[in-house]
Amino acid sequence: MSDKDKKPSVWGGYTDADKKNLEELNAGYIDFLSRCKTERESVDFAVSCAEKCGYKDLREVISNRQRLKAGDKVYYTFMKKSVVLFQIGTEPIERGLKILGAHIDTCRLDVKQNPLYEDGGLAYLDTHYYGGIKKYQWVTLPLAMHGVVVKKDGMVLNINIGENPGDPVFCVTDLLIHLAQEQMKKDATKVVEGENLDILVGNYPLKDEKEKESVKAGVLKILRDSYNIEPEDFMSAELALVPAGKARELGFDRSMILAYGHDDRVCSYTSLIAMLEIANETLDKTACCLLVDKEEIGSFGATGMRSKFFENALAELMSVCGQYTELGLRRALQNSFMLSSDVSSAYDALYASSYDKKNVAYLGRGMVFNKFTGSRGKSGASEANAEFVGRLRAILDKHSVHYQFSELGKVDLGGGGTIAHIMAVYGMEVIDSGVPVLSMHAPWEAVSKVDVYETKKGYVAFLKEI
Repeated sequence: MSDKDKKPSVWGGYTDADKKNLEELNAGYIDFLSRCKTERESVDFAVSCAEKCGYKDLREVISNRQRLKAGDKVYYTFMKKSVVLFQIGTEPIERGLKILGAHIDTCRLDVKQNPLYEDGGLAYLDTHYYGGIKKYQWVTLPLAMHGVVVKKDGMVLNINIGENPGDPVFCVTDLLIHLAQEQMKKDATKVVEGENLDILVGNYPLKDEKEKESVKAGVLKILRDSYNIEPEDFMSAELALVPAGKARELGFDRSMILAYGHDDRVCSYTSLIAMLEIANETLDKTACCLLVDKEEIGSFGATGMRSKFFENALAELMSVCGQYTELGLRRALQNSFMLSSDVSSAYDALYASSYDKKNVAYLGRGMVFNKFTGSRGKSGASEANAEFVGRLRAILDKHSVHYQFSELGKVDLGGGGTIAHIMAVYGMEVIDSGVPVLSMHAPWEAVSKVDVYETKKGYVAFLKEI
C-alpha cells in the first residue's frame, strides 16, 4: 500500500469551529446548486452576492466617467453567461493579477430550434446533448427545464419548470428489458443514440376533431396559455433539460454532497465565496474571479474562454483606473498568476484499474492540484512551472490548507483539459486546482464536504498571499 493510500482523511484534525464553518459553507453550496443550474442563473447569483459586498457594475462606472482606485470592487458580465469580478490592489495592474478562473456551464440536454413533434399519441421535444456525456445515463430520469425564451419584440421569458413540488417533470424513455436483447449487445456509446434523447412532454389530446396531431396541439395550447410561448419562439430560445431536484447530503454520515453540476460549479462557488471573503482586505495585486461559459465544449464562442471577453474587460478596468496602454495590458496578462479552478477525478474503488493509486485524488483529503492536464503523452497539456508550484506549496502550508496532487487517470486511458492552456498563452503562471469528484459528467455527481471547505480555504490563501 502506498504512502498516499495510507494518508488519513482531513476530517480527523478539525476543531468544532472548523466543522461549524465547514457545514455553513456547504449548506450555502447546496442551496446554490439547487437553485442555479444554468450559466445565466449562476451569473445572476454571482452578481447578487457581489453587489451585497459592495461591487459595482463596471459598465455603469464607465458610463458615469468615474475613476477607480485601490480597494474599489467591480464586476463585468457578458451576454449574461459569463462574469468577472475585480478587486483593485495597490500595485499598478500591469504588475499582474491573481486570478481564480472556473466555468459555470455543465453537461445537459439542449432543446432544438424546431423541437415539438408527435408520434404514437405522445408529444416530444427534440434535443441536442451538450458536453461529454454517457448518453445512456440520461434516460428515465426526472428532468427539469431551465432557460429563457426571447420573443420577437425583445421580451424575455424566464423558464423554470420541474423544480417546485407542484411542477410537472419530463423524461427520456428507455426500451423495456423484455425487448432489449439487441439493444444490450450494442457498444455503450450506441445503447442510446443522441437522436433518441428526446423528452416526453405530453399525452393528452386536444378535443378538436380537425387536429391530426391532437396531442401536439394540446401541448401547444398549454405553451401559449400558461407560458406565452408560440412554436416559432423556440427559434430564439435557450432551454436546457437538467436533472430535477435539489442537491442532497450523501451517506449515513452526511459527509458528501450528491448533486447535478459539481463540474464545475463546486469550483465556481468556492472561487466566488473566496473572492467575497477578502472584500475588505487591502491587496497588493488586483484580485480577479472569472466565471466563464462553454468549457465543456472546448471554450469556444463569444462567452467561452477563447473569446476576447476577459481581455476586453481587463482593458476597460485599466482604462477607468487611468492605467491603460496596450503594452500595459500585455504586461498585466503575462505577469498574472492563475488557479484554473476545475474538478479532478476522484479515486473510485469500484473502478480501481483505471487509476494510478499513487497519483490520484481521494475524496476527503483536501484540495487537489493537477500540475498538468492533457491526454496520454501530455497532448494538449498546460503544465505549471515547478517554481510556481513550490511557491503555492509554501502559501498553502502557511495557511494550514490540506491539499493533494493528482493526475486524471492512468497514462494511456485518456485525459482531459480545462481553461488553463488558453490563459497560459499569455505567458502567465497557471495551474489546475479544485475539488475531486466521483461520477464526473454523470447527471448526479458526488463530492466530499471537506474538500469543498479546504478548496475555499486554498483559494483565500492564494488571493491573500500570491
